[in-house]
Amino acid sequence: MHRTVRRLTAALALGTLLSLPAMAQTEIQWWHSMPGALGEWINDLAGDFNKSQAEYKIVPTFKGSYDESMTAAIAAFRAGNAPHILQVFEVGTATMMASKAAIVPVGEVMKKAGVSFNPDAYVPAVAGYYTASNGQMLSFPFNSSTTVFHYNKDAFKAAGIDPNSPPKTWPEVALAAAKLKASGHKCPFTTSWVSWTQLESFAAWHNTEFATKGNGMRGIDARLNFNGPLHVRHIENLGNMAKQGLFIYKGRGNAADATFVSGECAMTTGSSALYGNIKRNAKFASGIAALPYYPDVAGAPQNTVIGGASLWVMSGKKDAEYKGVARFFAHLSKAEEAAKSHQRTGYLPLTKASYEMTEKSGFYKQNPGTDVSVEQMIRKTTDKSRGIRLGNFVQIRTINDEELEQVWAGKKTAKEALDTAVKRGNEQLERFQKANQGRS
Repeated sequence: MHRTVRRLTAALALGTLLSLPAMAQTEIQWWHSMPGALGEWINDLAGDFNKSQAEYKIVPTFKGSYDESMTAAIAAFRAGNAPHILQVFEVGTATMMASKAAIVPVGEVMKKAGVSFNPDAYVPAVAGYYTASNGQMLSFPFNSSTTVFHYNKDAFKAAGIDPNSPPKTWPEVALAAAKLKASGHKCPFTTSWVSWTQLESFAAWHNTEFATKGNGMRGIDARLNFNGPLHVRHIENLGNMAKQGLFIYKGRGNAADATFVSGECAMTTGSSALYGNIKRNAKFASGIAALPYYPDVAGAPQNTVIGGASLWVMSGKKDAEYKGVARFFAHLSKAEEAAKSHQRTGYLPLTKASYEMTEKSGFYKQNPGTDVSVEQMIRKTTDKSRGIRLGNFVQIRTINDEELEQVWAGKKTAKEALDTAVKRGNEQLERFQKANQGRS
């Protein structure tokens, strides 16, 4: 009888255990702007972390372009349902820094969660851009890129150009473009992200200011000044190349990327992160070289500036959720994880350890050119080349696109377009300064 009672009790206890719900995972919402192959990378990062532990579940959601995701996040924050993590492109950095009520500095998130975090472990040129003047890291330097020169080696061969000696200077780019056109290429040279590649990185690469106050790094009262002789000369040269069919403008943002990957355009200046797409989808041999420069400019080449995006932590969440965010960031920072991402995408290595691991593995030797972006970014910076951090930068880039399109269409001179772009852009900076007086 006692044996029967014991069996019944045990059965009831087991039934109770089986009927209890499994411990719920804490979900962490991550909004991003990575389509295609990069979107798959984001999903893999989340999936790998989710498999590595049982407490947290990262839920990545594609929210459109960087502009669109930032707008959506602002609306969501006001409605009280912002994501935990938001990917913001580098031109949105000053705006996010000024939105103190909406964000929690990443250094604070890591400290409160008790997760080991050493800002010195990250690549200085990258981490420094996302760090406040008091030394606190504000956002997680996730997918940083810089501007490089991509070229089609097969097209070079067909045009009689040495595929292992890409153009180093802008005059050499024009000569290569002429040879490519003569060999029948309809799009010798193009570029994506025109303001970033041809005005911003161009300025830093030539150790020339894009804006005052250390390009905005020293205060929100900065003003644009990229309408000097060097910038005018460069845009004038590109305008002449456009008239001759040597430079073909393919649109704003990264619209030109697809035309290089498809083989339509033979040379392009764009993001180092285009590497992953080229490696996966291009049907030709390609090369990566440093950004071209003008050899008669003293101090050139200097260093290029950061692009890509960082991850910002939104405010108003529970401590347990912030702990999950911190654990995820720590996972992404592991040397092997960061090295894997760098090698897969072409984004800069996140940490010094991931760079060293990639170098020791022989990856750079096996994939020539993949270290170009790193070499361009680890050079010693100057007050004119540390980076560009401006308010209303999204609007400023749109203005630059609008004005430069007038040059490519032959409707404005380079000087007229740049003067107007600076005037209109400075109005945006004045507006931002008035709205954020007293903040840094």
